[in-house]
Amino acid sequence: MFTNIGVPVIDADEIAHQLTGAAQPALQLIAEAFGASVLTGSGELNRTYLRDLVFNDDNARTKLENILHPLIYKEIESRIKLLDHPYCIICIPLLIEKHVHGKVDRVLVIDTTEEQQILRACKRDYTDRKDIMRIMQAQATRARRLAEADDIIHNDDDMVSLHRQVIMLHAGYNKLASNKYRPDTSGN
Repeated sequence: MFTNIGVPVIDADEIAHQLTGAAQPALQLIAEAFGASVLTGSGELNRTYLRDLVFNDDNARTKLENILHPLIYKEIESRIKLLDHPYCIICIPLLIEKHVHGKVDRVLVIDTTEEQQILRACKRDYTDRKDIMRIMQAQATRARRLAEADDIIHNDDDMVSLHRQVIMLHAGYNKLASNKYRPDTSGN
């Protein structure tokens, strides 16, 4: 919805997907770290295999994050520099878990019940409930995400309610951005 009103949205998951595409340097680093099993017969990343591996092995997850996260953050910073907009939204699924709040001005959490989160993830990823719950256990709890949030969108109502919240936040973010970048003329 932010994109629909002209706000640039940078998605860390999309960047990770691009960085791990066929013939990308990150893919080679991952294959070197985890072995040929992470590649399909056509040389692409076997995302299902790697997801199962890293969500069942904390050391493997840390190894993958150490490869990808610096590359992802570098690409996010590069994209931000190209923007000509008062603000942007950066979707970083592991923002809370990886303590990277300092990379953003505000933390916006899109919230829904855990049950709704599981149902939506199962539908979106064609994954069973057990796998989604295992992934969620590796993430910050709902309570922790909400405690860290500067702003919250409640995503358990209809689209009209969701749109109204986005429009209100958009107005607030534009105001914050204009105040942040306004030169101090007070003489202080």
